[in-house]
Amino acid sequence: MARDTAGRAWFLAQLKPNSHQIADRNLRRQGFEVFLPLAQETRRRRGRFVRQVSPLFPGYIFVAFDPAARGWRAVNSTLGISRLVSIGDAPAAVPTALVDALRARCDGSGLLQAPSSVAPGDEVKITAGPFADFVATVDQIDPDRRVWLLIDLMGQKTRVSVAEDGLRPT
Repeated sequence: MARDTAGRAWFLAQLKPNSHQIADRNLRRQGFEVFLPLAQETRRRRGRFVRQVSPLFPGYIFVAFDPAARGWRAVNSTLGISRLVSIGDAPAAVPTALVDALRARCDGSGLLQAPSSVAPGDEVKITAGPFADFVATVDQIDPDRRVWLLIDLMGQKTRVSVAEDGLRPT
């Protein structure tokens, strides 16, 4: 189990349904270091595209603590937490490198930022799919590497989703 200089390791706690904010707040109040990576998604509601922020791993939150200290058992009884993910009686540690890599890709509020060779506002040429050879403007880049483009079709801007590997800068 990889630990930091304070002897802490990262663990995964299962959340009760729709209680990630409650669990986050209550764990922080108890002095635990918490990491809840968020992702921005675009969904269609009532004919419109709506952007919303939701947990990257729905139903789970990362918690750092020293497993040798006795206070970690309080995580299981925290409001919003269902249980710590465990193997037998001991909580299962998450590789520190994984959590560090996720934290490096997140901004200050925990929102996952997509590493990309294109950025919103760039002009790109679509190289694959039904819109091949069209030139479009990058609207948004999702953490799952999907790129939302605005294509001019018959005088109207149309929003389409394309994999990043199907694009090239113009």
